[in-house]
Amino acid sequence: MKKRILFVILEQFADWEAAYLSSAIYMLGQNNYEVKTISLKKEAVQSIGGFRVIPDYEIQSAPSDYEALILIGGLTWRKQNAREVAPLAESAYKAGKILGAICDASAFLGTIGLLNYGNHTSNDLKDLKQWAGASYTGESRYLRQQAVSDKNIVTANGTAALEFAKEVMLTLKLAPEKKINEWYQFHKLGYYGAPMPEM
Repeated sequence: MKKRILFVILEQFADWEAAYLSSAIYMLGQNNYEVKTISLKKEAVQSIGGFRVIPDYEIQSAPSDYEALILIGGLTWRKQNAREVAPLAESAYKAGKILGAICDASAFLGTIGLLNYGNHTSNDLKDLKQWAGASYTGESRYLRQQAVSDKNIVTANGTAALEFAKEVMLTLKLAPEKKINEWYQFHKLGYYGAPMPEM
């Protein structure tokens, strides 16, 4: 049976933040993984880039057997109905699942107190503190890096889709570290700039 990776996508989600990771899961995961999508309702959600996706699950019917929960950023994490995602993220954290969040979704984790115990990053510390308020006490563990992985939580800013994908895959141990790093270098440096993988 394939290991399941759940992607949470809300209306106006940032499609590029999901694309590298979801495709790499299939390319490097040796057919051992599958990607499933979750949203607030099982109705089509449209990405910032205009892609319309019908989620596999609505939030209330999300399965409990999965390897990682990935929150994809976008333009609606600050709306009140996004709070419906909180119990799912909290249960993933408590169960020791890998929890990934990028862009505004990473700051959302701050609003529910999940960034207080490990190193993390987001788009901007000042904005994170202002939005999360008293729920966020992790300022001393904030790192100004593209992506950070610590204690099964992977966070990234909105310009770090590649770094986010790499850190999630390394945390999952989805493939040998060498393969993951080769994948990252190829996409980061380009066809002519990256060292060619060994055959």
